[in-house]
Amino acid sequence: MPDGRFVAGGRLALTTFTVAPLPTGRVDRATAGTAMALAPMVGALLGLLLAALLGGLAALAPPLVAGGVTVAAAALLTRGLHLDGLADTVDALGSYRSGPAALQIMRQPEVGPFGVAALVLVLLIQAGCLAALALRPWPALLTAVVTVVATGRLAVTWACRRGVPAARPDGLGALVAGTVGPGTLAVATVAVALAALPAVPGRPWQGVLAVAAALAGTLLVLRHAVRRLGGITGDVLGAAVEIATTLCCLGLVLTG
Repeated sequence: MPDGRFVAGGRLALTTFTVAPLPTGRVDRATAGTAMALAPMVGALLGLLLAALLGGLAALAPPLVAGGVTVAAAALLTRGLHLDGLADTVDALGSYRSGPAALQIMRQPEVGPFGVAALVLVLLIQAGCLAALALRPWPALLTAVVTVVATGRLAVTWACRRGVPAARPDGLGALVAGTVGPGTLAVATVAVALAALPAVPGRPWQGVLAVAAALAGTLLVLRHAVRRLGGITGDVLGAAVEIATTLCCLGLVLTG
């Protein structure tokens, strides 16, 4: 019996955003839309694993070591695809080329200086922020890490909303572009915002603002990428994950 759209979409979401060894099932635009809608939920599940790792390591090692190892584990659990997408996207945008010329740069296997700088900065910031989160009580640590990882995937849901085109006629971008409707987008956003309320002890508003600021910053980058490239690609979606994750991390550790 063939899978229903929800089951097939869940499988596609897991295989797209994690290393889960699931068999390939139904793949079409309807399934892709379901997968992109479920992306924040997959992020929350991944966040649970990473929070457990960070909390366990924090009891055995210095916070910065715990944060660095957790960032490395996140890369392993996602095949490093989002980091690769970040590097390729930044290289393309940093070239000041547009359209097919910029897309050709994204196809090249080499990582240029812009991409290397972006990777180093993002990984350092994420490790430092996780080190700060590792010092918090377990409930706050758990909620914060789940919020951060879910927000990174929520950025993909927003990138796949209706009205955003694909840069190429093929590839992941063409499959998922424009597949998420406004109602689904609103539900996913509210769910992540509610989950963020306990992320900062005594400051429920800060968790929600961190999610909002992360989305706003990422959407500005996405808008620029769409203008320069003509639409989204798989690499642009990967960049969105890492940018939103990093901005949300910063939002949760800022004090004042």
